[in-house]
Amino acid sequence: MRLSTATLPHLPADVARPSYDRGAVRAGVVHLGIGAFHRAHQALVFDRALAASDRRWGITGASLRSPATRDAMAPQDNLYTLVERDGAGDRRRVIGAVLDTLVAPEDPAALVARLADAATHIVTLTVTEKGYRLDAAGNLLTGEADVAADIAHPHAPRTAPGFLVAALARRRAAGLAPFTAISCDNLPSNGHRLRNAVLAMAEAQDAGLARWIAAEGAFPETMVDRIVPATTDADIHAFAAATGVEDRALVTGEPFLQWVIEDRFCGPRPDFAAFGAQLTDAVAPWEEAKLRLLNGAHSALAYLAGLAGVEFVHQAIALPEYRRLVDRLWDESAATLSPPPGLDLPIYRAALLARFANPALHHRTRQIAMDGSQKLPQRLIAPLAATIAAGREAPALALAVAGWMRWQAGRDDAGAAHVVDDPRAAETSRRWHGAPDAAARVAALLPLVAPDAAALAPAVTAALRAIEDRGAKGATAML
Repeated sequence: MRLSTATLPHLPADVARPSYDRGAVRAGVVHLGIGAFHRAHQALVFDRALAASDRRWGITGASLRSPATRDAMAPQDNLYTLVERDGAGDRRRVIGAVLDTLVAPEDPAALVARLADAATHIVTLTVTEKGYRLDAAGNLLTGEADVAADIAHPHAPRTAPGFLVAALARRRAAGLAPFTAISCDNLPSNGHRLRNAVLAMAEAQDAGLARWIAAEGAFPETMVDRIVPATTDADIHAFAAATGVEDRALVTGEPFLQWVIEDRFCGPRPDFAAFGAQLTDAVAPWEEAKLRLLNGAHSALAYLAGLAGVEFVHQAIALPEYRRLVDRLWDESAATLSPPPGLDLPIYRAALLARFANPALHHRTRQIAMDGSQKLPQRLIAPLAATIAAGREAPALALAVAGWMRWQAGRDDAGAAHVVDDPRAAETSRRWHGAPDAAARVAALLPLVAPDAAALAPAVTAALRAIEDRGAKGATAML
């Protein structure tokens, strides 16, 4: 049987299902970019609100490109299962918050109408960095064909900013307040980026509209965190074998979920704090903690365990050398943070350790090692620079940076080749192989990721020498 409203009663008792009447739910949320991450993250929070009898927060999901998600969900009455996995097993919950799924290119007017509807109070987005249509300086890419088309033909939009502006223009004309637009993409200053894109698109169409959006609209900053692996055919088959019901829209995720939202809204919102999200006056300190603790430790394990041939994060954290590395790195990085109210660093570290040890996720070190030249400045270089500037030593951070450098050789400590998946891979390879020793390699590579390379070079050079002498695992064991 295919999952649907009619087949819900056939599911085993241990599969949680909507406890509310979906027919009584209003669509107060529109989500642009309805992929697996949204369905495993924000949709769960809204589903909890519905289960608590706040029936304003049903979701209209919209894809800006592919019909694949709609085609999987529509035959299932837009129901799908979220499977949360850890070493203790699977917990399965059918999510009923998504009421409808649209494909924007098929009917742009239908999506604009849903966004402009008086019942819509919140618009969330997971459209990736490219979806905001901004250049590196934060300016709208007016030369792009789709952006130019949205400016010339605002009533038939193609881009995320174009859809938001078209709907906001219609709401203004109808005397309605704007909706709150919430970026949920894993980007720094994501609310600021979204606001820039929307205001620039509006300004290109109607300066008065842009002024109204700037004065009346809201674009909160957010931080999102949850590991959501790609759903496999094996996941779908396993669910069907266990339940007797096929779910082609199934998603999986770890038990941990974090959604930090700046408390800046221009209309109604659910009681986010009651349903698993956190409201704050400033998202930046939360984001900094995530980058330096979660992401920094992930990068350290990716390079230093990856060079030792360790495939998965849970395998690395089970080894005493790498557990000590993570603890030492967290000590060093935590000293550079100003934790916001509500963030208890010891509790956060314990939660991170449990996530790293989760054997159900199969989080590959090589996957985390991707795009290191783009990730290192925020994750490792910033806390290393702050620590050295304060006159303290940071051997774990320096070793992690040296591990990234050693990774650029394209071979691990056993001589096995690996792909350096990075937009600057050709340059980092040339610089690594063109230098005769550790000091020269640090001098060649560190300026690519560190603005003040000279101050960091001695510590990183000593760490790289240790890796070259003893291998990554041996150097890590020396900490």
